[in-house]
Amino acid sequence: MKNKYIESFEKAQIESKKIPEFRAGDTVRVAVRIKEGNKERVQNFEGVCISLRGEGTGKTFTVRRIGANNIGVERIFPLYSDSIESIEVVRRGRVRRAKLFYLRNRTGKAARIKELRKYS
Repeated sequence: MKNKYIESFEKAQIESKKIPEFRAGDTVRVAVRIKEGNKERVQNFEGVCISLRGEGTGKTFTVRRIGANNIGVERIFPLYSDSIESIEVVRRGRVRRAKLFYLRNRTGKAARIKELRKYS
């Protein structure tokens, strides 16, 4: 049972942020604000969303991409963080799981995800 003040604060926090609908398997581009000394810049992190977890303002999502020298890089982002400037869905993936941790063991063509096609 949550405190009603905390609940109302979380509700206001969620309503103020514009977040697109995405799920595991989707390729997303997350624009993250990075502070270096007294300068601030925005850096994009693009990869496959492999999991969504939590609820309310504590909701997080994990994005995985292949970095330099074929090394997998995963980042966990809080969905309602102030450091996230924007989230853009690049493509929708067709997967049959809610968590795609099996992608960690796959490389190359085996790690591909089919694109979800909508027929009109």
